[in-house]
Amino acid sequence: MEDKHLKPKLSLDQATDLLKHYDDQNFYVLSNNGDKYVLKIMNSGDSKNPSLIENGIPAQTAMPTVTGQLMSVEELDCGFGRQKYLVRLLSYLPGVTISKSPSLHSCCMRRDIILPILQMQHPHIMELERDGFIWSLSNLLVLEKYLYVLDGEPLQDVVRSVIDLYKTTVVPKYPHLRKCINHGDFNDLNILVQPDKNDTYKISGILDFGDMNSGFYIHELAITIMYIMTEHPNPIEVGGAVLAGWESELPLDEAERDCLYALVLSRFCQSLIFARYSVLLHPENEEYLMISSRKGVFILQDLWKLGKEHVEKVWLQSAAQYCSLK
Repeated sequence: MEDKHLKPKLSLDQATDLLKHYDDQNFYVLSNNGDKYVLKIMNSGDSKNPSLIENGIPAQTAMPTVTGQLMSVEELDCGFGRQKYLVRLLSYLPGVTISKSPSLHSCCMRRDIILPILQMQHPHIMELERDGFIWSLSNLLVLEKYLYVLDGEPLQDVVRSVIDLYKTTVVPKYPHLRKCINHGDFNDLNILVQPDKNDTYKISGILDFGDMNSGFYIHELAITIMYIMTEHPNPIEVGGAVLAGWESELPLDEAERDCLYALVLSRFCQSLIFARYSVLLHPENEEYLMISSRKGVFILQDLWKLGKEHVEKVWLQSAAQYCSLK
């Protein structure tokens, strides 16, 4: 985040049909015979760690280069001098993002949505010990150095309060939380679904594994709830639907349940602060960078005003309601 040169900025002369992305660059590729691909140029930071790859879940497949490699390291000048970037050509997965599904509630509860993030594996597990990774909820306190992006706004006080809540509610419980591999960005734009034979939707793919890290199950649940909230007309209630789907496969224990409210708010704060900061560096990409945080600002404020006890009560009632509809 501190290096404004991390994100590649290839021109359309270097590659065509840019697909929007937060830290990397993606290009839509259509071959002469009609095959579709995504050309991904990873940011220069992640390009130093080629072991962050997908494994074991419905994800894009890397196409081999002419020399048989699944990725190549290219030295490119994007206007900041020559830097090295990892480049991969990936298969194009069909489907629409889950936010465009007309039955978002039922999708939230489907076990084929929940299971992939509970079953993730990685061939180089030590590579996921990303101690300095700012998007990890384990590193929430790094937000304190970016709070200046909210100078003069009342929202800054809310973020400070959430950080304090995290310190008192979540940090002491980390020794008791169950660890796992986190996808780290399991949001509505990274989950693809397709209609099935029964006029419902099935998962067709999961995208963007660049934020994978060694974390905790409760982190993944909090991240998922937060992003689904931003796309739903009843954001507080839909948290219960996600919770119901999750607990159908992995019931929360007492420590995890007590942390959930604070962690959902924490992810809203991360999204808001880092989006604001990224816009300062890349104003031309403001529309995409702010896609979650614009809506999230109001949800964050509502969650904070309602308080932990009230929100948890709504989630439990909502979870029970949607379980009864299964």
